[in-house]
Amino acid sequence: MDPSVLKIKMKEELYKKGESYLEEKIARISHSILDLEAALTNESKSSAGDKYETSREMINIEIHKLSTQLQQFQQLQVTLEVSKRNTHSEVVKLGSLVEASNAIYFICIPIGEVVLDDKKAYVIGAGSPIAQALIGKSIGDSFNFNAISGTIVSIN
Repeated sequence: MDPSVLKIKMKEELYKKGESYLEEKIARISHSILDLEAALTNESKSSAGDKYETSREMINIEIHKLSTQLQQFQQLQVTLEVSKRNTHSEVVKLGSLVEASNAIYFICIPIGEVVLDDKKAYVIGAGSPIAQALIGKSIGDSFNFNAISGTIVSIN
Protein backbone atom coordinates (compact mmCIF):
# COMPACT_ATOMS: atom_id res chain seq x y z
CA MET A 1 0.00 0.00 0.00
CA ASP A 2 1.13 3.55 -0.80
CA PRO A 3 2.95 5.11 2.21
CA SER A 4 0.84 8.29 2.01
CA VAL A 5 -2.36 6.21 2.16
CA LEU A 6 -0.99 4.42 5.23
CA LYS A 7 -0.27 7.77 6.89
CA ILE A 8 -3.78 9.02 6.12
CA LYS A 9 -5.21 5.85 7.68
CA MET A 10 -2.94 6.30 10.69
CA LYS A 11 -4.11 9.89 11.06
CA GLU A 12 -7.75 8.78 10.93
CA GLU A 13 -7.09 6.14 13.60
CA LEU A 14 -5.36 8.71 15.80
CA TYR A 15 -8.39 11.01 15.47
CA LYS A 16 -10.62 8.12 16.54
CA LYS A 17 -8.35 7.45 19.52
CA GLY A 18 -8.59 11.11 20.45
CA GLU A 19 -12.37 11.10 20.19
CA SER A 20 -12.76 7.98 22.32
CA TYR A 21 -10.22 9.29 24.86
CA LEU A 22 -12.20 12.52 25.27
CA GLU A 23 -15.58 10.77 25.33
CA GLU A 24 -14.38 8.47 28.12
CA LYS A 25 -12.96 11.36 30.17
CA ILE A 26 -16.10 13.49 29.73
CA ALA A 27 -18.41 10.59 30.60
CA ARG A 28 -16.39 9.76 33.73
CA ILE A 29 -16.33 13.37 34.94
CA SER A 30 -20.02 13.88 34.17
CA HIS A 31 -20.89 10.74 36.12
CA SER A 32 -18.78 11.93 39.08
CA ILE A 33 -20.54 15.31 39.05
CA LEU A 34 -23.94 13.60 39.10
CA ASP A 35 -22.84 11.40 42.00
CA LEU A 36 -21.64 14.44 43.94
CA GLU A 37 -24.86 16.34 43.24
CA ALA A 38 -26.82 13.37 44.58
CA ALA A 39 -24.57 13.30 47.66
CA LEU A 40 -25.19 17.03 48.11
CA THR A 41 -28.93 16.44 48.06
CA ASN A 42 -28.63 13.60 50.58
CA GLU A 43 -26.32 15.70 52.76
CA SER A 44 -28.86 18.48 53.00
CA LYS A 45 -31.52 16.01 54.15
CA SER A 46 -29.51 14.23 56.83
CA SER A 47 -27.08 16.69 58.44
CA ALA A 48 -27.32 19.66 60.77
CA GLY A 49 -25.05 22.40 62.12
CA ASP A 50 -21.41 23.14 61.27
CA LYS A 51 -20.78 19.62 60.03
CA TYR A 52 -23.58 20.15 57.51
CA GLU A 53 -22.02 23.36 56.18
CA THR A 54 -18.51 21.86 56.01
CA SER A 55 -19.67 18.74 54.17
CA ARG A 56 -21.75 20.76 51.71
CA GLU A 57 -18.83 23.11 51.03
CA MET A 58 -16.43 20.22 50.44
CA ILE A 59 -18.86 18.67 47.95
CA ASN A 60 -19.35 22.04 46.22
CA ILE A 61 -15.57 22.51 45.92
CA GLU A 62 -15.23 19.06 44.33
CA ILE A 63 -18.11 19.77 41.92
CA HIS A 64 -16.40 23.02 40.92
CA LYS A 65 -13.07 21.25 40.30
CA LEU A 66 -14.76 18.58 38.18
CA SER A 67 -16.76 21.20 36.27
CA THR A 68 -13.52 22.99 35.40
CA GLN A 69 -11.99 19.71 34.18
CA LEU A 70 -15.14 19.00 32.15
CA GLN A 71 -14.85 22.40 30.44
CA GLN A 72 -11.20 21.72 29.64
CA PHE A 73 -12.01 18.37 28.01
CA GLN A 74 -14.89 19.95 26.09
CA GLN A 75 -12.45 22.58 24.81
CA LEU A 76 -10.13 19.77 23.72
CA GLN A 77 -13.06 18.35 21.71
CA VAL A 78 -13.26 21.69 19.88
CA THR A 79 -9.50 21.61 19.26
CA LEU A 80 -9.80 18.05 17.92
CA GLU A 81 -12.55 19.14 15.50
CA VAL A 82 -10.53 22.15 14.33
CA SER A 83 -7.47 19.97 13.76
CA LYS A 84 -9.60 17.53 11.75
CA ARG A 85 -10.55 20.31 9.35
CA ASN A 86 -6.94 21.36 8.76
CA THR A 87 -5.91 19.91 5.43
CA HIS A 88 -2.53 18.72 4.21
CA SER A 89 0.14 21.39 4.38
CA GLU A 90 3.76 21.82 3.42
CA VAL A 91 4.49 23.11 6.93
CA VAL A 92 3.74 21.59 10.32
CA LYS A 93 0.60 22.96 12.00
CA LEU A 94 -2.30 21.85 14.18
CA GLY A 95 -3.60 18.59 12.72
CA SER A 96 -0.30 17.57 11.12
CA LEU A 97 1.00 14.02 11.30
CA VAL A 98 4.77 14.49 11.33
CA GLU A 99 7.14 11.66 10.61
CA ALA A 100 10.53 12.64 11.93
CA SER A 101 13.79 10.75 11.94
CA ASN A 102 13.29 9.93 15.63
CA ALA A 103 9.49 9.46 16.01
CA ILE A 104 6.01 10.10 14.66
CA TYR A 105 4.17 13.09 16.12
CA PHE A 106 0.52 13.99 15.70
CA ILE A 107 -0.15 17.59 16.67
CA CYS A 108 -3.66 17.63 18.00
CA ILE A 109 -4.56 17.17 21.67
CA PRO A 110 -2.36 15.96 24.52
CA ILE A 111 -2.88 12.21 24.87
CA GLY A 112 0.66 10.87 24.87
CA GLU A 113 2.00 7.71 23.30
CA VAL A 114 -0.39 5.68 21.15
CA VAL A 115 0.49 2.38 19.48
CA LEU A 116 -1.22 1.49 16.18
CA ASP A 117 -0.24 -1.64 14.29
CA ASP A 118 3.11 -1.85 16.11
CA LYS A 119 3.89 1.80 15.27
CA LYS A 120 4.28 4.34 18.05
CA ALA A 121 2.96 7.84 17.61
CA TYR A 122 3.04 10.67 20.09
CA VAL A 123 -0.25 12.55 20.15
CA ILE A 124 0.67 15.99 21.48
CA GLY A 125 -1.02 19.32 22.00
CA ALA A 126 -0.02 22.29 19.86
CA GLY A 127 1.14 24.14 22.96
CA SER A 128 3.58 21.44 24.04
CA PRO A 129 7.28 22.27 23.82
CA ILE A 130 7.97 19.56 21.20
CA ALA A 131 5.06 20.77 19.05
CA GLN A 132 6.38 24.32 19.33
CA ALA A 133 9.74 23.06 18.06
CA LEU A 134 7.96 21.46 15.05
CA ILE A 135 5.27 24.00 14.09
CA GLY A 136 6.20 26.03 11.03
CA LYS A 137 8.92 23.60 9.89
CA SER A 138 8.95 21.83 6.51
CA ILE A 139 10.17 18.49 5.19
CA GLY A 140 13.95 18.28 5.59
CA ASP A 141 14.07 20.82 8.42
CA SER A 142 15.82 19.88 11.64
CA PHE A 143 14.46 20.52 15.11
CA ASN A 144 15.81 20.38 18.64
CA PHE A 145 14.04 20.09 21.95
CA ASN A 146 15.98 19.38 25.15
CA ALA A 147 17.97 16.22 24.33
CA ILE A 148 15.68 15.36 21.40
CA SER A 149 16.74 16.26 17.89
CA GLY A 150 15.55 15.07 14.53
CA THR A 151 14.72 15.86 10.95
CA ILE A 152 11.24 16.04 9.44
CA VAL A 153 10.79 13.24 6.89
CA SER A 154 7.12 13.77 5.95
CA ILE A 155 4.07 15.85 6.84
CA ASN A 156 0.49 14.62 6.39
